Amino acid sequence: MNIVYVKNKKNGITYVYGSNNYWDKDKKQSRSKRVCIGKLDEKGNLIPSKRLVEPSVSSVVKRGPAPSISTRHSYYGATYLFDAIGEELGITQDLKTCFPESYKQILSVAYFLILEDRNSLIRFPKWDRTHYHPHGSCISSQRSSDLFASVTEEAKGRFFRLQGKRRMENEYWAYDTTSISSYSESLKQVKYGMNKDHEPLRQINLALLFGQDSGLPFYFRKLAGNISDVKTLKKLLADLKSLDYGKLKLVMDRGFYSEENINSLYQSNLKFLISAKVSLKLVQKELDKVRDSIRTRVNYNSTYQLYTHSTAVEWNYSQKRPQKGDVITDTRRMYLHLYFNREKALEHESRFNEMLDMLESELTAGNRKPDNEKSYAKYFDISKTPVRGIKITPKQDAMAKAEKDYGFFALLSNEIKDPIKALETYRNKDLVEKAFGNLKERLNLRRTAVSSEISLDGKLFVQFVALIYMSYLKKKMSEENLFQKYTIQELLDELDVIEAFENPGNALRIGEVTKKQEELYKSLKVKPPTTL
Repeated sequence: MNIVYVKNKKNGITYVYGSNNYWDKDKKQSRSKRVCIGKLDEKGNLIPSKRLVEPSVSSVVKRGPAPSISTRHSYYGATYLFDAIGEELGITQDLKTCFPESYKQILSVAYFLILEDRNSLIRFPKWDRTHYHPHGSCISSQRSSDLFASVTEEAKGRFFRLQGKRRMENEYWAYDTTSISSYSESLKQVKYGMNKDHEPLRQINLALLFGQDSGLPFYFRKLAGNISDVKTLKKLLADLKSLDYGKLKLVMDRGFYSEENINSLYQSNLKFLISAKVSLKLVQKELDKVRDSIRTRVNYNSTYQLYTHSTAVEWNYSQKRPQKGDVITDTRRMYLHLYFNREKALEHESRFNEMLDMLESELTAGNRKPDNEKSYAKYFDISKTPVRGIKITPKQDAMAKAEKDYGFFALLSNEIKDPIKALETYRNKDLVEKAFGNLKERLNLRRTAVSSEISLDGKLFVQFVALIYMSYLKKKMSEENLFQKYTIQELLDELDVIEAFENPGNALRIGEVTKKQEELYKSLKVKPPTTL
């Protein structure tokens, strides 16, 4: 079922309909049947139709769990944990609001992806026979495809909006992209591009927004595989505006840096922290002033074992106004943070010398390679005489110029003045890289295995939902130092063995819970299960 939003022009109320498509044999055309399931309140939340939430007198039952309709026992401990996390984060409620007909299926597939590490959905029927889960029934391969195809852009956008409003305010949101390889010949956005896994395959790209304090993702977007990072920022800003996220703070790596992007961030009145190439004129101008003086005791930070320097600089702001056909120019204040890491400098110098050794060896042996011709000319004077043969003379000035910036890196921000705070905020961006790792490895997104755009979009959304659970679990385990004793899989395995017993006409009964399992639930801030 698809979700359709219709705004009544007379009263301004937006009504929500469930739309089912079917084939009219008589008219020989596709038709649709709509059923009103509610309306939106001022905040965009769904108010269900009264006929759906107010049962008749004859159907009123006592409060509590619904009686079982079958006899079985199944693993329940991990499901109980995920149910508690879903309630805490509002995931269950937000999915129910946006996907009233299929939210339980989405939750069940998400639970499966987390528990069945790297396993394909083909194994869902086997998992269903042994596990208690929200949907409570088997989801076959065909039904999972139908589920993915039913995830609409409108419903997905509403979920992003609802989840985004639940996140902590005044935090930096890390933004990054990754590549997902694909063998598909039918997906339009599968293109050759800069593959971040270094695989010689076509790909799609995935952009992800991640809260650094909350430790949770709340937005993603699929991109064509040949789209570079720097081109994605303006679309992100437009999406965030449409999602009504308000004033944001973004942290990004240098792949997103461009003058146009910085101007767009200023134009949108957003705070940002972004890495920049040391070769930029803006950076070089300030670096030349402190290149020799930065390595003093007063600039040294023992915690991170590097030297720091910060200064306020002026950004030459410009904004095109298409309607008036002119360009506004002005200056904006920005903070430039410079860092020098001696170990990185030595590491870069060592790699540089290894490259020079290789180039010189190729020249001496007469084994010149076409790809290295520019480097030969850049770093060596090469001459040849009949008597002495090849003479190779290093260009010391060129080598010194290449080495002068080794060990330095730079960050730019229009808010953070302190260099260490800027460094710590930027390093927290690693959360996104780890999230991409979870998506690709644990949640089985290393390579796409769908043949249609609609199915891919839906599958990515369900995997994104699973990622929220994974990220929350990982954050809580880190806070409680549980990684000293468990991996995520080991912790879930420890809880998953708790059983639930179903008997017709009776409430669900929970099996024995050990003291160790109780302590794990409490560490994760979840009340241990008891007999219901």
